[in-house]
Amino acid sequence: MRIRDESKKDTAAVRALNIEAFGTPSEANLVDALRKQMGLLISLVAEQDEQILGHILFSPVSLSGHTDLKIMGLGPMAVAPPHQRKGIGSQLVPTGLKKCKQLDYIAVVVLGHPDFYPRFGFVPSSHFDIDYEYDVPEEVFMAAELVPGSLRGKSGRVKYNPAFKEFL
Repeated sequence: MRIRDESKKDTAAVRALNIEAFGTPSEANLVDALRKQMGLLISLVAEQDEQILGHILFSPVSLSGHTDLKIMGLGPMAVAPPHQRKGIGSQLVPTGLKKCKQLDYIAVVVLGHPDFYPRFGFVPSSHFDIDYEYDVPEEVFMAAELVPGSLRGKSGRVKYNPAFKEFL
């Protein structure tokens, strides 16, 4: 298994993977829209035998009152159904977090499964007095500091690109 940056030649395979993994085109449409609308994205694929088995996307988000902070939002992440629960997501997440840190992002937020993401340092965002722009259970909106202490005293509301509202 090799984790690498997504390239232009991967676009169709990443789209098909997202549709297969989520059962609808919503996340695939979101990925396409974010590619068009946003400058900096971290988009990684997990590849084996020239087949794309997994994909993860990170896009910049803002924190109200602290728009100067460099924070990424993780999502969507997709793994081909026959290859789920085989560690592909567990390879994609830390590789993506490392790339975020290399680009001087201080934290990452995610709306995700509370049993999966804590193993990568995510905790409920309420620990930092940070909330999500939509009403979701507290335990599913999480944050991870890439720079220890970087979110201390930085309360506010995270806002994602408007494409998230349009496609999800």
